[in-house]
Formats: sequence, structure tokens, C-alpha cells
Amino acid sequence: MPKSKPSTVKLQVFKGREAKLNKAIFHILAQKGPQTIYDIHKEAKAQRGLRQSRYSNVNKRVRALEESGYIKKIGIKKTKAGFQASIYELTSKACLATLFGFINLDELLMRVDDGTAQTIIGAFLHSSKL
Repeated sequence: MPKSKPSTVKLQVFKGREAKLNKAIFHILAQKGPQTIYDIHKEAKAQRGLRQSRYSNVNKRVRALEESGYIKKIGIKKTKAGFQASIYELTSKACLATLFGFINLDELLMRVDDGTAQTIIGAFLHSSKL
């Protein structure tokens, strides 16, 4: 019988056609720090499986992730061509989404103590009231 993958939470941001590029954008911003869309595109093209990625697709993904609250604009950088390019970084929401992609909830529940469980419950209840 083949081994099954541990059950992790599959968030909407990591599903569908754009999942691979979203993961790449998160990974690039986590490793390299704040970047412009051009820099993100350059790094994404260097990754296997994304070599054919176009700038326009990366631009659309970054802007969609910004609208969703996963990344935010933190500043403006003057380019060599004399234009102004926005600089983007990950938000806490993106870090949490990435973390949820690696967490096995069954294992988390086995390891968590009562105080931590109450803190998590409180956080969820507080967020549901907003």
C-alpha cells in the first residue's frame, strides 16, 4: 500500500493555475527581502518550471496578491531608466499561509498544550468578530 501524504491545509492561494507562481513569489520575497516586480520576475525566470514566465503574468500575480493582502507595497525605487518602481514585501498573512502549507493539523493537535490551544481559539474567535 503506498504511503499517503500527511494532510496539510490547502489554502486558496496555493490552488489552481496560479499556485506555482504564487509559491515562487512568496519564496523569492522571503529569501531576498523586499523586491520590485522586475526583480521578482528575474528571479522567477531562474527557477525550474517557470523559465517561460512572462513579466505581465508576474505583474498580474503580484498585484492580485497585493489586493488579497498577502504582499504590500513598502516604497518606491528609481530605476536606471528613470522610472519609479514599487517595492513589495510579504505580509504576516503570507507568512502564515506559507506556514499552514507545511503544518499537519493532526500533529499540531497532538503536540499543543491546553494554554496554547486556548490562545489559538481566542485568536480565531477574535478574528471571526471582525
